[in-house]
Amino acid sequence: MNRKFFARKTWIMALAILAPLAVFGLYLQPDFMRTMADQIWACF
Repeated sequence: MNRKFFARKTWIMALAILAPLAVFGLYLQPDFMRTMADQIWACF
């Protein structure tokens, strides 16, 4: 049980670190952000 908890906690921590890094990486690509903004705006 302790080993399973450690593995789960490790995956959650990795996701918590990698997700913001991925978002920050996308912000460095202005063309992508413009496309996303246009697609979201098209929904309204």
